[in-house]
Amino acid sequence: MKKRVILYSLAAVVLLASCGHSVNRVDANTRMDLSGYWNDTDLRQASEALIQSCLEIPRLSSFTNTNGRLPVIIVGNFKNASDEHIDTSILSQRLEASILRSGKAEFVASGDVREAIRAERLDQQQGYTDNATMARLGREAGADYMMTGSVKTIVDRYEKTATRSYFITAELTDITTNRRLWIGEYNDIKKVIRNPSVKP
Repeated sequence: MKKRVILYSLAAVVLLASCGHSVNRVDANTRMDLSGYWNDTDLRQASEALIQSCLEIPRLSSFTNTNGRLPVIIVGNFKNASDEHIDTSILSQRLEASILRSGKAEFVASGDVREAIRAERLDQQQGYTDNATMARLGREAGADYMMTGSVKTIVDRYEKTATRSYFITAELTDITTNRRLWIGEYNDIKKVIRNPSVKP
């Protein structure tokens, strides 16, 4: 009898937990704004605009013609200066991948990736790795430019309505001279939010 009651109770819990919950798959490019905060549509629009702007820089082609090689870029800090949680690493990775695919520049590893590679390279010097396959020290490619950027927001509120405006920037800076090669701006995201029960 006790087992039967327990089984019924478990079944009731499972049934209640499943009530009202549903999942629908949609196309990844479907535009959806549920909360009014930064989302995948904003990321896609901003990254596509910035990538197009960056690839149109005549100085990239000029660098290749002058030096006989592609410019080398390292990704620096993409700062989230907004009032919400935004993973800016996704934006920087999309920019890096698209520019790399374009064939107009090369990228070198940065941050934790570079440290992990250096640790592996040092480990190969311990005498356990075949000399024919061992990575050599002092062969890292130096970067010519650093890519940085930021995401900022301006929020305007009045009574039950708020607007959220996003300003996304990306820059390429010459590491030797500190000269800016390119500055890309995207500020075409503005949302009007009317929801008195949720803080905008």
